[in-house]
Amino acid sequence: MQHENTAQFTSTRLPFGTWLASQVKRDDAIGALARAAHMDRGFPLTGDVQAVSKRLNQLQADGEMHVALEEAELDWLAL
Repeated sequence: MQHENTAQFTSTRLPFGTWLASQVKRDDAIGALARAAHMDRGFPLTGDVQAVSKRLNQLQADGEMHVALEEAELDWLAL
């Protein structure tokens, strides 16, 4: 028996870091995080959520950036 929507199992999702960095035009906290990521030479473009969180911790980012990261993760997972 095959699943009705096999595309959901075969589609490839952009790495979280790449997706986040592409959100620079958003007018919300995720957009602000994306713009900060875009300016950070050490930002883990191919990294997952944990890698981005680690980078935020290394940079001693404020709590708002961590909240934006959580929101971004939810948006990315919903793709």
